[in-house]
Amino acid sequence: MEKTQFRNYETGHLLPAVRENYRKMRQNQTVAYVRRMQAKYLTFDHPMTIRQALEGLNDFVDLSDPDMDLPNVQHLLQAAEGARRAGKPDWFQLVALIHDLGKVMYLWGCDEDGTSLKEQWGLVGDIFLVGCQLPQGVVFPEFNELNPDMENPDYFTPLGMYEANCGIDNCLKAWGHDEYLFQVLSHHPENRIPEAGMIMVRYHSFYPWHSHGAYSLLDDDRDEQYKEWVREFNLFDLYTKAPVTYNLDQLMEYYQPIIEKYLGKAPVYF
Repeated sequence: MEKTQFRNYETGHLLPAVRENYRKMRQNQTVAYVRRMQAKYLTFDHPMTIRQALEGLNDFVDLSDPDMDLPNVQHLLQAAEGARRAGKPDWFQLVALIHDLGKVMYLWGCDEDGTSLKEQWGLVGDIFLVGCQLPQGVVFPEFNELNPDMENPDYFTPLGMYEANCGIDNCLKAWGHDEYLFQVLSHHPENRIPEAGMIMVRYHSFYPWHSHGAYSLLDDDRDEQYKEWVREFNLFDLYTKAPVTYNLDQLMEYYQPIIEKYLGKAPVYF
């Protein structure tokens, strides 16, 4: 597809499910909800190899994605192979391969939390900050008014519960696979992925911030560099999507040594 055809939220057979996922996400993702999810899911008691996590996404189709309806593992393989063809460093290729693995949360998630196959509003979609005013630069901004926090005077201003220039790292993000995987990798003792790769994992779905100029009042002196890293990564996250499939067994012969180089041989605790 042409680049202008990606992230089309106006037409297409996938749009009704995409729109409904975003409606529920905007309605349910509050400060209280995010804190509950952090306490519930950041327990790091589900050991899995990277191969097992990839296989876990064989059964997961992202309901927020208007561009493809293949199992999510195929998107990861497409992104990794795109980075490989472009001659990106091996750690960059690894990040492309694993960046969505936080979605394996659905294996122990539930409908009520929005972390299941059926209800994905706590797993997928463009993230935003909770605890401050929702920007117009989000997908389907008409759903912003559904968020209960926007009736709380402590939260509905541009700064909300934050201080100016506090840094995006210090802000509470909507719960989803980005922050979840970032925390999983941060707690993995054998993790040697460079800082740029970890930032790509953490913020690749944060489109209002890295692509639409939202939350600039909160940026600190590191955040412009962060945005550059994430925008570079998103060229492969977004524009490699295509109706093609790869054989995981065959590609793992290439990627397994890279996995072990940066994440070791021990299981990762999700």
